[in-house]
Amino acid sequence: MKEQTNIPTGKVERAGRFVSTGFKVGTNYLKHYTRKLMDPSVSKEQLHADNAEDIYDTLSNLKGSALKVAQMLSMDKGMLPKAYTERFALSQYSAPPLSGPLVVNTFVKTLGKTPTELYDQFEMQARNAASIGQVHKAVKWNKELAVKIQYPGVANSVKSDLRIVKPFAIRIVGMNEVDMDKYFDEIEGKLLEETDYKLELQRSMEVSAQCAPIANLVFPVYYPALSSERIITMDWLSGYHLKEFLERNPSQEVRDKIGQALWDFYQFQVHALKKVHADPHPGNFLMRDDGTVAVFDFGCIKEIPEDFYVNYFLLTNKEVLKDEARRKEIYTNLEMIHPSDTEKEIIFFSGLFQQMINLLTLPFTVAEFDFGDESYFTEIYAYMDYLYNLKEVRDSKVARGSRHSLYINRTYFGLYSILSDLKAKIITSEERIKSMMQTLHAEKV
Repeated sequence: MKEQTNIPTGKVERAGRFVSTGFKVGTNYLKHYTRKLMDPSVSKEQLHADNAEDIYDTLSNLKGSALKVAQMLSMDKGMLPKAYTERFALSQYSAPPLSGPLVVNTFVKTLGKTPTELYDQFEMQARNAASIGQVHKAVKWNKELAVKIQYPGVANSVKSDLRIVKPFAIRIVGMNEVDMDKYFDEIEGKLLEETDYKLELQRSMEVSAQCAPIANLVFPVYYPALSSERIITMDWLSGYHLKEFLERNPSQEVRDKIGQALWDFYQFQVHALKKVHADPHPGNFLMRDDGTVAVFDFGCIKEIPEDFYVNYFLLTNKEVLKDEARRKEIYTNLEMIHPSDTEKEIIFFSGLFQQMINLLTLPFTVAEFDFGDESYFTEIYAYMDYLYNLKEVRDSKVARGSRHSLYINRTYFGLYSILSDLKAKIITSEERIKSMMQTLHAEKV
């Protein structure tokens, strides 16, 4: 893969790249409508493919927040046309890496020494490159290490990048600007945290230690002395990213073990820690033939407020939701319906949300769930597409859903997506969650 020798860091230069990309997208639309005049049967597939390529090429070279938004969108299957999700998925671990001189410069600026002075061996060519940083392999103390290096200018460009990328997101997703304003504030806060590698290092060590007793999970050891505000050094972990792992044709037993480990990992964080690794894309996991899975990259941690937690998980309680007054109260607390809604709007949106909740919470309401059931996900995506095209939803003047739901929903969508690709059949009962929490608590005591 071709390396980058520089990254635009100035606001004007980065904005200029977006403007030029906007012109390309406009040209793609012009080409599409010209083809449509010649042949009315022409679909939008080529338009989506052209736009996805042009937008991704710009974002992948700018790195940072803009590329992170693309990564987030790639996880929301059903929200975007397939061409976008496939192209944007490259941001998970296959963005163009930085060149050697930029890497060395980062070490000298933040740790005062070059990589060859700090490690016994250091591979100058990155093994993986994503949205916020890239990973190199090194050796020290006869240990293989992974060294994560943040791209220059990422932290300083978060606010300006999000302002620039918002119009693209509005156009691609079709969401009203009022929704984008509400959720982009949440995104901005999380992205600023992700650029703070000292905070990530602290969280990585804390959450890894808390979740270490969960069966079939593997976490790296972290090395603060070899880390800085833009560098994190940890153990090098072996394994395969999801796509590579599935190409090895793992047995159903192994798929189920990994799926169960991931399910337990997320349930324990949400219910016991009230904070969660909210970046569950395949680039953050390495899967192994023995049914274990390595977990890393704790840059994006969503802390869950107690009142939101209580109301959010009441949505999985069918008996509670049978009470119309109680259901309305929960929907209001979660900002799914608003005090300003008319009675007609309350009935309309409550009905839409209830059907969606019935679908999305199904795994929580049964003892076991088969995430390999393609009909389940087909039904979810079809319903999301139905919602997306409803005039009443698109014309809604208020953002529906708490800002806290953005990253929690993202976490579960990402988890569901991985479990679906694994075709894992796992235990999802409430009793398992309670039992696991009791066991882990007893081990700590």
